[in-house]
Amino acid sequence: MIKTSNVTELQSIAKQMRREIVEMITHAKSGHPGGSLSAVEILVTLFFDVMRHDPANPKWPDRDRFILSKGHAAPVLYSVMAECGYTPKDQLNTLRKLGSIYQGHPDVRFIPSLEASTGSLGEGLSIGIGMSLAAKLDQRPSRTYVVLGDGEVQEGQIWESAMFGGDKGVDNLVAILDYNHIQLDGFVNDIMPLDPVPDKWRAFNWHAIEVDGHSIPALQAAFAEAATTKGRPTIVVAHTIKGKGVSFMENNPKFHGTAPTEDEMEKALMELA
Repeated sequence: MIKTSNVTELQSIAKQMRREIVEMITHAKSGHPGGSLSAVEILVTLFFDVMRHDPANPKWPDRDRFILSKGHAAPVLYSVMAECGYTPKDQLNTLRKLGSIYQGHPDVRFIPSLEASTGSLGEGLSIGIGMSLAAKLDQRPSRTYVVLGDGEVQEGQIWESAMFGGDKGVDNLVAILDYNHIQLDGFVNDIMPLDPVPDKWRAFNWHAIEVDGHSIPALQAAFAEAATTKGRPTIVVAHTIKGKGVSFMENNPKFHGTAPTEDEMEKALMELA
């Protein structure tokens, strides 16, 4: 895998991943393009620059952990894992097919290098806190990163986890909110508004950072700040655009869970060329 802090290289990887996401969901004829595309820069920055991990030794005890709590955005995780060398790139277009390792939600029974099976929304932060606490008890340097969806953050278990993590000072934990403002049924503000997001997390004793979730330098700086924050966990509120990179998907609730047609795929790939 490429390990780089070079922004141009990371942006190139991000563009390639967007192409893969569009292709695999089109071939599957089902899936969640909007929230996969919005999280691309977050995962690229983590996997190719920030996290300590080794595709040749996926269960290395001192590795950093990554949890995609919003498991329906599995295509972005599958793409970055394939680009890193954990899983085969030439099978990405078997997404959601019977027998494929690339199931509709991440499943450790099919991909053992995953840290957890996810997709039951609200649970990923609890899993991440457990991993972070275990690393502290074992005196290991591992850090845990959990990506949350904004619709997901309406769930009560998230706030139980936030209260626990803040109280226990789990400072080797970073939650990243993919704040693209759209959930399954429409715009977040029309269903259950979240604002003021940073203030709510700070009230639970979290260090809160707001960034442009598509700016790799801003994400790099946020993760560096989180790494030096002691005594409390960090939440990175990443402001993103649902469907980022494809004009007709951007900020369009339709593409939360609707696959592109073949014609739409061709148009999207031209935009991502």
